Amino acid sequence: MEDQATPLLDVRGLTKRFKDITAIDHVSFQARRGEIFGLLGPNGAGKTTTIRVISTVLSVTEGTATVDGFDIRKAPEEVKKQLGVLTTDIGVYERFTGRENLRYFAALYGMSPDRTEKRIDELLDLLDMRDFADRRSGTYSTGMKQKLAIARSVIHDPDLIFFDEPTAGLDVLAARTVVRFMERARDHGKCVVFSTHILHEAEKLCTRVAIIHRGIVVGDGTVESLEHATTTSNLEDAFLALVGKERRS
Repeated sequence: MEDQATPLLDVRGLTKRFKDITAIDHVSFQARRGEIFGLLGPNGAGKTTTIRVISTVLSVTEGTATVDGFDIRKAPEEVKKQLGVLTTDIGVYERFTGRENLRYFAALYGMSPDRTEKRIDELLDLLDMRDFADRRSGTYSTGMKQKLAIARSVIHDPDLIFFDEPTAGLDVLAARTVVRFMERARDHGKCVVFSTHILHEAEKLCTRVAIIHRGIVVGDGTVESLEHATTTSNLEDAFLALVGKERRS
């Protein structure tokens, strides 16, 4: 049995510069299997850049990260196999049916036909998609498209799943679909990283968080430890205290 205390994601001194702009500056944190880890910060704080560097979409300037022991610098292709990313960009092919969308993304991951069909069946049941899976996705409601986006991002059954501002702009029902999937993934031993600026959602879902502001981690630990360190009684107040301290320094 795998050690739940061993970090699946280990980020160490991650830095990304664009010419004269440092987007993230020596970011470090760890996330483990069986937890929803919160990557919190205001818009423009560096959360998405951090995710893009870890997922090897962007090159790293300094530092590194490992996913299940695979280094983003040395083994980027192995890293990609271990993770899935859900963003605010639903990004489905509207002329394809839901099932055809999933087959397409499975092929990109090099999945065999047998494994693909088995995984699609699992996800159709898990996300209650059977009633619309064979309709063109251009006819889907926002909630249906969100379910398809989730299924697409985890078609290869990754151990690490990034949810980057996944509920932004969604109605209550569509947002609830995302939240329930994150909880289910956690309960099945996945490592979920929830990137958001919506603090009340993070407080309900996350046991540990890292707060990032202007590309720097200003707080990292359990929700309770950050509240204790800032002598506050909720995550929002702790967040404001830590961000305010960074602005004054």
